[in-house]
Amino acid sequence: MKIKEIRALEINELKQKSGELMEELFRLKIRHASGQLESTVMLGRFRKDIARVNTVLKEKEAAN
Repeated sequence: MKIKEIRALEINELKQKSGELMEELFRLKIRHASGQLESTVMLGRFRKDIARVNTVLKEKEAAN
């Protein structure tokens, strides 16, 4: 996700998106552990997306 897309979301949507990304990261970790994940690049991308969402979420919560 791009930061512009993330900043356009509301607080509730950010919380929901963070949860969805964390669930998907968990699934990817399981696939990686079982040897079914072909590219481990996705793990890093999801971790970075989660960090971006959480950063914007903290900024918006601090502004309110």
